[in-house]
Amino acid sequence: MALPSPPPLGAKALPDGTYEGQVVAVTGGGTGLGKGMAVEFARLGGKIAVLSRKPEHLQAGLAAIQELGADSIAVACDVRDPEAIATAFDEIEAKLGPVDVLINNAAGNFPAPAEEMTPNGFRTVVDIVLNGTYNCSREFAIRRLAANRPGAILNIGATYSWTGGPGTAHSAAAKAGVTNLTQSLAVEWAPDGIRVNCIAPGRFPHDDLPDHMTRHRVGERGDNTIPGMRVGEVRELGWAATFLCSPYASYITGHTLVVDAANWLRRSLVMPEFVPIREQFGQHARATGKAQAAIAKTRGDKT
Repeated sequence: MALPSPPPLGAKALPDGTYEGQVVAVTGGGTGLGKGMAVEFARLGGKIAVLSRKPEHLQAGLAAIQELGADSIAVACDVRDPEAIATAFDEIEAKLGPVDVLINNAAGNFPAPAEEMTPNGFRTVVDIVLNGTYNCSREFAIRRLAANRPGAILNIGATYSWTGGPGTAHSAAAKAGVTNLTQSLAVEWAPDGIRVNCIAPGRFPHDDLPDHMTRHRVGERGDNTIPGMRVGEVRELGWAATFLCSPYASYITGHTLVVDAANWLRRSLVMPEFVPIREQFGQHARATGKAQAAIAKTRGDKT
């Protein structure tokens, strides 16, 4: 037996019109979980701004929202660039109105042993995930404070922000920063009516997953590696997001909601056999490529 299936696609977790007249900006909203969350805000009456660096992602997100008949625009934006973010917010305000809800979903990740990551690769992921979340949150808050208006921010975290993430040291470190940033900003901005929360998703297969993350594909609902015995449906994450940003969660801020069927809490008296991260990637030597050369140089070895 598994956790019960959720209500069907198209069902709403909140009353119709909950976001009527509100503008919701979703970074990375053109694909995957970002698009899924944007769709649920649109179903509840929100006007949606889809932000992404890639034109094809912008068009995919916009098409999904327009199918629902909701007001929506696509805005090109690199969350690593504060000036680009300010320009994007200006465009949203001109076309839809001031942003009421910000979803910081843009992210970057690629699995690799830590010694195989280049400093630039590590820096890029941190820049998108952590700095991008801060950059967008700051721009949002500046505008809400100037207008003396409340608002809601939802960050996308990860459970390995608490446990570490072997093979994803860059992303895990960045997500830990996002978790902490959520708490800090929640305290700072609560007196101004701005709530800041976070969601840590579990496994939510979707068509936009990159190749290295496609072991759990759409349609594979059963999964005996998860306590709930199934993967999540993208709409379930969307319902959680719409709740946390809604008036029905007006006393919730600084919280990280884990949506993963208890997967991150798994413990056993007898753990599975430990497999070193390099072996998981098929790298049986201590290090390969550039990392091996760098280690040899540091030790003064002859290569």
